[in-house]
Amino acid sequence: MAQAIDTTYENAVARRRNLRKLWLAFLLFPAMAILLTFVFLPMASAVWYSVYDWDGLVRGEFVGLANFQEVLFDARNNKFLINAFFNNVKVFIALMIVQNGLALTLALLLAREPKGYRFYQIAFFLPVILSTVIIGFQWKLFLNPIFGLVNTLLRNVGLGDWAMPWLGLPETALGSMILVNAWHWVGFPTLVFLAAIHRIPKDLIEAARLDGASEWMIARDIIWPLMAPAVTIIVVLTFIGSFNWFEIPYIMGGLEGAPAYSTDMLGLLFYRTAFGSVSAGNSDFGTGSALAVLIFIFIFTFSTIATRYLTSREVELS
Repeated sequence: MAQAIDTTYENAVARRRNLRKLWLAFLLFPAMAILLTFVFLPMASAVWYSVYDWDGLVRGEFVGLANFQEVLFDARNNKFLINAFFNNVKVFIALMIVQNGLALTLALLLAREPKGYRFYQIAFFLPVILSTVIIGFQWKLFLNPIFGLVNTLLRNVGLGDWAMPWLGLPETALGSMILVNAWHWVGFPTLVFLAAIHRIPKDLIEAARLDGASEWMIARDIIWPLMAPAVTIIVVLTFIGSFNWFEIPYIMGGLEGAPAYSTDMLGLLFYRTAFGSVSAGNSDFGTGSALAVLIFIFIFTFSTIATRYLTSREVELS
């Protein structure tokens, strides 16, 4: 009798486990289908396209790594690749300093909960939820040299000598776009840093203040080390976003990275190569796909190394 009861109980437990697995599979299926359709299949297609020669939309013969060799070593492509790569590097460094530096400052100020800090949180995050396309066109109008808001304000306050075609000069175009991007996204790292600061026990900070530590010492020796996990996330996301940067330079500078390719990015170079343009000539899916694969390998490799290095230096709360 006892053995029959045990068998019945085990069967019920097994059925419950099977039902739970089926339910989990049912819940995961839509997400996995979306990932497979819009992430993994395009990645596999890019690798597949990169090893063939293409004549427009017509696939030619198998060429192996010839497209990769053309991207890296062809003189005409190489100069555009190097220029675009270093522009992306400039964007990453500038965003780390301007965007994330400002975000950390705002987070430290908001952590002290000044009057109206909830309003400030919403105000800083509001641009993040706006469409990047809208942001690009909006600031392109603001920076218009004739009727733009920026030059109009400069003239009205007596700084007319500073008015210039911000997007028309190689010296100012990329910097202007970086500032626009920083304005657009600064709210995200601000909230991430703020959440990390709120995670720190207030007793540690109050004890440091009682011991006579200045606000700078508290930020440097307590807050900064303990918010390292948030810093890791922001650094890696900033790197990925910087080397995937496409919308704002495309909208504000055009497909050719105007003026004089000073705002050219790897994403723009890929688009020109794969789909054709004045500088790249006719579309070349093979070379464009090879460039896309190289960009992915670079971003994935560097992000993985940076994540492991920064994670190893994190200080966890016990």
